[in-house]
Amino acid sequence: MQDSSGLNLSKTQVAARHLRELKTRSRDQEVLDALIGMIEVAGLGVGDRLPPEQELARRLNVGRSTIREAMKAWQSMGIVVRNKGAGTMLAAEISSNSIHVPLTLKLEAESLLRTQGVRRPLEIEATRLATFNASDTDRRLILARSNELMSVYEAGEDWRAVDRRFHDAICDASGNPLFGQLIRQIQSAFDSIYEAPFGRPHLGAATIPIHPDLADAVVTGRVEDAVRLIETIMDTLTEDVEAVVCG
Repeated sequence: MQDSSGLNLSKTQVAARHLRELKTRSRDQEVLDALIGMIEVAGLGVGDRLPPEQELARRLNVGRSTIREAMKAWQSMGIVVRNKGAGTMLAAEISSNSIHVPLTLKLEAESLLRTQGVRRPLEIEATRLATFNASDTDRRLILARSNELMSVYEAGEDWRAVDRRFHDAICDASGNPLFGQLIRQIQSAFDSIYEAPFGRPHLGAATIPIHPDLADAVVTGRVEDAVRLIETIMDTLTEDVEAVVCG
């Protein structure tokens, strides 16, 4: 491919030329929107290399650390692969296949669904083990977190942090600290970029009334009920994300 002066340009170099300086030095959605737009307009696909971080930062007028954090988050979500010396390559297709859903929403949905796919079996197994291994202290904490969650939810306040503490209590009760560590790592990969998925900070609110029943099943050792309820919570959240994409 050649530019107006007749010089041969790589696909990566052409992609970088689609970027325009941002009006504000945003660290969040503006940067992501610009990168997604560049990928789509330049026609980059799986296996194609992205422009160097330094070039992206210069063209967008943001700090290199901002680009680096975005790339690290995308790597955690399976969107890119980063190799020292080889640069950053796309690992997931980014294209606007639906006229009903903006590309940014489509990417958010695919990212969240990937994290859910990994998180689901971990949450289920942690819940199953918690019904066997929870100590009296663990059980009291799980019930306290459940009560706290419902109090915040019914007051119409932001319940997300309390919800995470509730699930952390169950993971801790499993007797294996790796469950909590892995789940937090998976969730933080998404939260580090998308504070409010699809502009809806309370995505998954329909699952909150199920949590007291889950807490009761865990503390009373009802394994089948506990597993069924955590499966329902995970599946409902996945359905909520899919509904955003399809609707």
